[in-house]
Amino acid sequence: MSKVTTKLAESTQQVRVESPLYHADLPALAEKNLQGEVVLREKALLGHLVLRGNAGNDLFASVVAKVLGVALPTEPSSSAENDQVLVQWLAPDEWLIIVEGGREGQLEAQLREQLTGHYAINDVSGGQTVLELSGPKAELVLKKSTPYDIHPSNFPTGKCVGTVFAKSSVLLRRTGADSFELVVRRSFADYVWMWLQDASQEYGLVIKR
Repeated sequence: MSKVTTKLAESTQQVRVESPLYHADLPALAEKNLQGEVVLREKALLGHLVLRGNAGNDLFASVVAKVLGVALPTEPSSSAENDQVLVQWLAPDEWLIIVEGGREGQLEAQLREQLTGHYAINDVSGGQTVLELSGPKAELVLKKSTPYDIHPSNFPTGKCVGTVFAKSSVLLRRTGADSFELVVRRSFADYVWMWLQDASQEYGLVIKR
């Protein structure tokens, strides 16, 4: 083995996967046991797949439902999930599939093996992360951040929407009465992190693992 090949092999072994907010060292902040009414947790290193296809095609829809274990949501801004996968509607022919980190490759392979016709699958796991925001004041923080109406009557549990967030954008989903998830692009992650710190300052921000 040449010296160049050896160096390449060594450098490859040293590569490690880092979340878009790795630099913020959220686990260390979680150890501080801060008090507050807004709780932030990064659901880091999950598997993210973007699937495109015709939901009106019975074969496409049935194959996807069989592989995922849940039917594709077809209503605008809707989502569907089980204990292993979350599927969020992005457009009439586009969905974001989120699974436990490490499962995305196998899931993509299964879909490619069984699907036929016109479809597309892209692994975007490295390009985004998920932030969970919860607590009695979480909704107030979001009201500072987005022009979208997040009142429960307009934004019930399970609904997801791509929206402006401060001067960036996120895919926002309500997961409970006082809990939300934000899918954030890697390029916006640091900005959103700084914005959330500032927007929640008056309520107290708690970091959880």
